[in-house]
Amino acid sequence: MITQEPDPTVFDILLREQEGGILTLTLNRPEHFNALSGELLTSLQQALEEIAADSSVRVVVIAARGRGFCAGHDLKEIHTLGTQDRIEELFLQCSTVMTTLVSLPQPVIAKVHATATAAGCQLVAQCDLAVCADTARFAVSGVNFGLFCSTPSVALARNIGRKAAMEMLLTGEFIDAQTAKAYGLVNRVVPGADLDQEVARLATLIAAKPQGAVAAGKRLFYKQLEMGIAPAYALASEVIACNAAGPEGQEGIAAFLERRAPHWPQK
Repeated sequence: MITQEPDPTVFDILLREQEGGILTLTLNRPEHFNALSGELLTSLQQALEEIAADSSVRVVVIAARGRGFCAGHDLKEIHTLGTQDRIEELFLQCSTVMTTLVSLPQPVIAKVHATATAAGCQLVAQCDLAVCADTARFAVSGVNFGLFCSTPSVALARNIGRKAAMEMLLTGEFIDAQTAKAYGLVNRVVPGADLDQEVARLATLIAAKPQGAVAAGKRLFYKQLEMGIAPAYALASEVIACNAAGPEGQEGIAAFLERRAPHWPQK
């Protein structure tokens, strides 16, 4: 994947660029540290819905411009909204974006070059994978402003241990990139200069895998997490049997037995 610097004269709050099967969505509110305004959330939701129906997209990368990855919600906007009903509508809009990331058939990688706080940290946690620069920092700091990060806690608690999650939520303190990796919030930490290359390498590796198997596997992975162990195994058995009996599974098994590279059926 070739990473191009977006044209600074372009004022779209969400930039979209596709190279082969890899599509990058870039948050583009650098002057606001890419805070998740209602407008930006609307743009993200629309883009994700379009991507879900686009079989040419194999992997999605979420990146950002400017000094921060994402500062969470726009507190000025929340203050302006004023009433509980209007504020709740904004948070439900954000929650819909987060659940759409999970339901998306394509894997999503967060490319985190800098600080991610509150709902920005939530966004990193909600992506399937995350790669960050070694200078990136993370926090769910709403408690410092009288706002316990309730919605970010949903994604955070599903990615890291309970004690670590509660410490972050109760203290609002930052953790560094290596701590984020140790907690399981991110997969890989690389020097900032290597971030584009490492994300491209990971995305390319995944994009080469059979598309149907990846989509079914992602769907199964998240669904079984919410189930008891017996029904989880029953569902997993059904999914893998369907996979093995289908064209991708049959081609993969045949290629293994014949000692050749597989030729995955195209969608």
